[in-house]
Amino acid sequence: MSLKCGIVGLPNVGKSTLFNALSNAGAESANFPFCTIDPNVGLVPVPDSRLNKLAELANSANVIPTTIEFVDIAGLVKGAAEGKGKGNAFLSHIREVDLIIHVVRCFDDDDIIHVEGGIDPERDVTIIEEELILKDLESVEKRVETLKKQSKSGDKAMKAQLEVAEKLREHLENGNSARLFEVSPEEKVAYNDLMLLSGKQILYACNVSETDLDSGNDYVDKVKEIASKHNDETVMFCAKIEAEIAELDPDEKEMFLEELGLSSAGLDRLINSAYKELGLITYFTVGPKEARAWTIKKGTKAPQAAGVIHTDFERGFIRAETIAYSDYEKYETEKAAKEAGRMRQEGKEYIVDDGDVMLFRFNV
Repeated sequence: MSLKCGIVGLPNVGKSTLFNALSNAGAESANFPFCTIDPNVGLVPVPDSRLNKLAELANSANVIPTTIEFVDIAGLVKGAAEGKGKGNAFLSHIREVDLIIHVVRCFDDDDIIHVEGGIDPERDVTIIEEELILKDLESVEKRVETLKKQSKSGDKAMKAQLEVAEKLREHLENGNSARLFEVSPEEKVAYNDLMLLSGKQILYACNVSETDLDSGNDYVDKVKEIASKHNDETVMFCAKIEAEIAELDPDEKEMFLEELGLSSAGLDRLINSAYKELGLITYFTVGPKEARAWTIKKGTKAPQAAGVIHTDFERGFIRAETIAYSDYEKYETEKAAKEAGRMRQEGKEYIVDDGDVMLFRFNV
């Protein structure tokens, strides 16, 4: 599975600079609103040192990481839900993503224009949140009218959906995001069909100055306070530094990070935080031809994990020969791990762990 993240925020907060650093796709970055008219899309390999180590131990000819897709959505402004600043088109792109990465400007710089006239993370976050809620309200109101017509026939399913939609409309009218709307398992189908923008999970990416990368600042503290209300993740990065890092080769990158006193690039932390926010984990397949990483949801059972590779693997699943990454690293080969009793035979009920190295046995 490929994770799709939409990068949103007000104009000039560092979205396109972040996207450029992530994908080297060359999205235009300029000191004025709406420089990104159409969404730019970049497919980025997910950094995982475990994959490289496995490839080294197995002498794999190819290394294939799992990927994450980033969509750079043009800057939203107050009134976007009404179509201001090309808002309608940009908001529609958000419907297609799994996770919203909300870039918030957390640095002072008089040379870079702020569309609202000054730095205020709480105000900026509120503007985006309100636009998502207003767009959702528009969608729900249309749905309510449709369901009213459909429920006149006495269809119980339509009436049930109408009740959910009307409760949701009231919830949104009160300025509450869809993420705070509680639904029962029975109501969830009707709710999910609406594909609500304010119902999506959010990762807040705080764009700070180089001097604040280590300890953060008051702006970041305010974003963290907002994020904590929804149990959302927050990550700090410096768009300017990430742009420089993106131009370096691996050895130069490591030296540059050491000079800055950083253990990892902000982009790596951002990707890892995105995985954590969506409850994703990675398992590996390893051999002389290739070492490969696969993304699955935490809690996935072995047959369904096998199905990520090919549906035949899930359909004809027999068992999974499994070695924990730590054991593979310790014993250095599959054979040595097996001889040490560290290869397990797992069946259909086995829940895959992050870092499992797996070989699936199946009937064609």
